[in-house]
Amino acid sequence: MVMKCQRVLMMQNDRKIAQILDAALPVFVRFGFRKTSMADIARAAGISRASLYLSFNSKEELFRAGSMRAHTRALDEVGAVLAGQGNTFDRMEMAIAVFQRELIAPFGGSSDAEELFAANMALAADITLDARTRLLTMLTQTLNAAAETKEIDLEPLQASPVQLANIMMAAMDGIKHAQWNGSSLDDDTKLFMRLLRVAVTPRSGQ
Repeated sequence: MVMKCQRVLMMQNDRKIAQILDAALPVFVRFGFRKTSMADIARAAGISRASLYLSFNSKEELFRAGSMRAHTRALDEVGAVLAGQGNTFDRMEMAIAVFQRELIAPFGGSSDAEELFAANMALAADITLDARTRLLTMLTQTLNAAAETKEIDLEPLQASPVQLANIMMAAMDGIKHAQWNGSSLDDDTKLFMRLLRVAVTPRSGQ
């Protein structure tokens, strides 16, 4: 009976945390990190400030928890997409779209996007860098498998799977920053993937 009550309390707490983090994201997007207050987040979550402080000691702790949740959710979905069936480039394009949708696109409409990304690197750099390492590993493994089955040919580029995966990551960074100047995150990513597909697709007769 005691264990059952503990499980119920844990589930209720998990739901409360999710409620807070879901409410916090649009508040950060609207006001930026510096101008957002715990009172703003509590109001958006429909709870009191006292209740909010029972879950998070500070705005910084809450922001870090949100970053961890977003990165974990994104990478789980990316892994599932890359492990699926079908054309390698279709799967990689879908995986990158998931990564961008979860971690970049939510901030695209914010005038404080650069500040929010800077806050993330200041408060959750370890989470972000670990996620990038995991994404790089997954892309490298996917490219390596495609090269082994001759679905792609890296010889013309004189590149290894890990080098190509690193180029993809660098392109994603560049495209992310270009969108603040009016470029389309989705369109630019699709263009890059088309160029990459042309570069490594085996020529007929090979």
